[in-house]
Amino acid sequence: MEQISGREARRIALAAQGFADRRPAAPGKRHVLKTIDRLGVLQIDSVNVVSRTHYLPLFSRLGAYPRPVLDEVAWGKKPALIEYWAHEASLLPAATHPLLRWRMDDAREGVGTWTGIARFLRTHPDFIDRVLNEIETRGPMPASELELGAKGAKGWWGWSEGKRALECLFWIGDLTAATRRGTFERVYGIADKVLPRAIRETPTPDRDDAQRELIRIAARAQGVATERDLRDYFRMGVAETKARIAELLEMGDLAAVTVKGWGQPAYLDPAARRPRKVAANALLSPFDNLIWFRERAERLFDVRIRLEIYTPAHKRVHGYYVLPFLQGEALTARVDLKAERKTGVLVVQSAHSEPASNAQTPGLLAQELRLMAGWLGLDEVQIQAKGDMAGALKVALT
Repeated sequence: MEQISGREARRIALAAQGFADRRPAAPGKRHVLKTIDRLGVLQIDSVNVVSRTHYLPLFSRLGAYPRPVLDEVAWGKKPALIEYWAHEASLLPAATHPLLRWRMDDAREGVGTWTGIARFLRTHPDFIDRVLNEIETRGPMPASELELGAKGAKGWWGWSEGKRALECLFWIGDLTAATRRGTFERVYGIADKVLPRAIRETPTPDRDDAQRELIRIAARAQGVATERDLRDYFRMGVAETKARIAELLEMGDLAAVTVKGWGQPAYLDPAARRPRKVAANALLSPFDNLIWFRERAERLFDVRIRLEIYTPAHKRVHGYYVLPFLQGEALTARVDLKAERKTGVLVVQSAHSEPASNAQTPGLLAQELRLMAGWLGLDEVQIQAKGDMAGALKVALT
């Protein structure tokens, strides 16, 4: 069995995620689609303090690409992407839809963790029929326009009865996202009318075949990974992931390796690139594919990343919406950012160094912050005094 050093594993992972490639001079639609295909999935999140997270992984890899391009391929007239619960709420290449139909079936039947969805469908059959008929008759609509059922309580998860019905139908694949509207509100449409014809007519693969392909996608996107890394990418079950990995090993689509310092068996994509050096500079969304599984991120970079959005303000260490800075092959800093759109300012609310930072870090980070500000349509970057790198970063910007 081949043994790989921790540094080599990190380079393989960075290359698999697209960080070993030079950014294109004029990134456009082709680059966006190629990057999404390489990653396999983009996580969606509604927090917009800097930018909604699905825009950020593309910026990290491509630079200042036109943001409307992602809107077009995700929610335009001829979308190339679909929405579904893949990692979390996610955008995926449309061709992935057949690979997730087994999950839709599980939700319909109440298998595993999907008992609540099946229970709601089973106990509200007439209401479900009314919701489907409403969308069939009136066309795609958001939950706010569905005037059926009891209203929900106030708050993030105070869903109305209609919203619950829409989400359950979305989970089982009867509905899909036709587009997004206003403040990023999902518009639900009948899947058989919204999905591209080629996808609707694609035969549903065998469950095991579909799961093997999802593991292949996860392996290609990560380069080298543990069983838990592969399982987390599409949030698959333990037993089915282990079974599919064993089958892929036997087929030669994965290679068993050991990675020094990992302490767990690892699996290598046989086609993974092995660069001798990675020279990327990138700000990473806290939901970026490279670091969204915190255990893997710590194993790769020896840095503990914690999402502090739900932590009370006085207990936060690094800030509310913190983006780690990838410098070469290391995470060297993290910045708490806020886009003040009315004043045209990208505010760095705090800037903290990591043990791997060096004399070049403030200057390289300043360049990336300027690039992000311009991409967001903001005029300047302002540094607040919090964090041990704030002073050096302010000097670098001036």
